[in-house]
Amino acid sequence: MTTKRHTSTVLQVQDENSLLRLATEDEIITAAHDVINNRFCRGAAITSTEASREFLRLRLGHLEHEIFAVLWLDNRHQILCFEELFRGTIDGASVFAREVVKSALRHNAAACILAHNHPSGVSEPSIADRSITGELKDALALINVRVLDHIIIGNNTLSFAEQGLL
Repeated sequence: MTTKRHTSTVLQVQDENSLLRLATEDEIITAAHDVINNRFCRGAAITSTEASREFLRLRLGHLEHEIFAVLWLDNRHQILCFEELFRGTIDGASVFAREVVKSALRHNAAACILAHNHPSGVSEPSIADRSITGELKDALALINVRVLDHIIIGNNTLSFAEQGLL
């Protein structure tokens, strides 16, 4: 008879007296957010869709309301800024192309990755998601800003670029 061993990772933190103690779940999550934010700070290059997905999942995946955000990039795909532009409700957010274009100009962006979360967990793009993506792609093209992807965060992540939707 074989038994299956459960393995787990134990993480420790140092308290104010320099003594080690087990980290709480909240401390682990905070530390993970710090690590991912450091990886995606200004000047860091976006090197893969998977890396940008993970960053966006950590930033948007836990929210109970919809957020539409943009990862602004320079011409070498280095991060200029991550900006949450619009906040919505549990099932939608109004997105205005004019405001997105103003933000692109403010950051002097050359490219971007659009992103939003679906609090329902369903990552499938709606008709409105497809429509606003096309509208933003056209509006940003007028000022020479390339839309590299639009990522939807739900229980899974969906990349418009990988699905051939851009």
